[in-house]
Amino acid sequence: MLAALLYGKEDLRLEEVPEPTPDKGEVVLQVGISTTCGTDLKVWRRGGHARMLKPPTLFGHEVAGRIVAVGEGVTDWQVGDRAVANNSAPCMKCFFCDRQEYSLCPNLTWNNGTFAQYLKIPAPIVQHNMLPVPDDLPYELAAMTEPLACVLHGVARSNVKPGGRVVVLGDGAIGLMFVAKLALDLQAEVLLFGGNDQRLAIGKKLGAAATLNYRQLPDIPASVKDLTQGMGADVAIEATGVPSVWETAIACTRPGGTVNLFGGCPRDTSITVNTEQLHYSELTLKGVFHNTPIFVREALSLIASRKIPFELLISTRRPLTDLEQVFYDMKERKVIKVAMVPNS
Repeated sequence: MLAALLYGKEDLRLEEVPEPTPDKGEVVLQVGISTTCGTDLKVWRRGGHARMLKPPTLFGHEVAGRIVAVGEGVTDWQVGDRAVANNSAPCMKCFFCDRQEYSLCPNLTWNNGTFAQYLKIPAPIVQHNMLPVPDDLPYELAAMTEPLACVLHGVARSNVKPGGRVVVLGDGAIGLMFVAKLALDLQAEVLLFGGNDQRLAIGKKLGAAATLNYRQLPDIPASVKDLTQGMGADVAIEATGVPSVWETAIACTRPGGTVNLFGGCPRDTSITVNTEQLHYSELTLKGVFHNTPIFVREALSLIASRKIPFELLISTRRPLTDLEQVFYDMKERKVIKVAMVPNS
């Protein structure tokens, strides 16, 4: 079968590899759609990921498709079933899993390789994090379950109150998902900052109360204070993975507010925090990572409800053979998410 393998920094190759066969407890999906992700872009540009993968490796992690083979012991799934599989599953046995802190599980089972014609799903994911896709839900929407589950986890940890003022820094797919959930589902007042006017326009459609191009602003925190009667945001969410933007998020937040440092920065980077501001303003700084089985289920349910037009995040559909060019298009911010079609 044709599959994408990551060998290093911006070194992505399409190769013929053997089709997978399921072992005990596993299934094999025929990939219907694999969507691209900002995390994929970061991994491609950096040449690896601290937790998810180490090259050379099969690449891609957002997928929906149809089961074509089931392994021994699989009783809840049949060939022909439509399914979406998360890219990980917790062990359900460790210190963190006992406390339902599943994203901190040190034994997470990771799975990559969605940019391919077929994908084997490990047994823990089949057991805990694979869900049926409704017949009327397009694969390209179902495939966005994984990133939305991460966003829902982030929202749950952000202490957002109805009508609260939230700053979202970053107009990528994750930032726009935050806008949609916060504005359309929680009725928060969302101020979206980004660097692409087309993406900011989509943010407006997804409910942002204000959209601002940071390239045209001398001082983002000052702009936030201007928009909040001098107070700052109740909650600031960083969705870029750039250390300097982490610092900007802290500066945008009012006394007593919460800062969600959501975007994963490059390894071994650091930020500077003003201890006086942190202490006397009683700020809460939170790092939020990945998702949990609860949020995977909530994400698919929200997508299937069609309450939010997540299709606005899909810029185009492309065949798998165009994958390398798609990543260059993502790098140049020409597209948000692309639905890769492996069997076209």
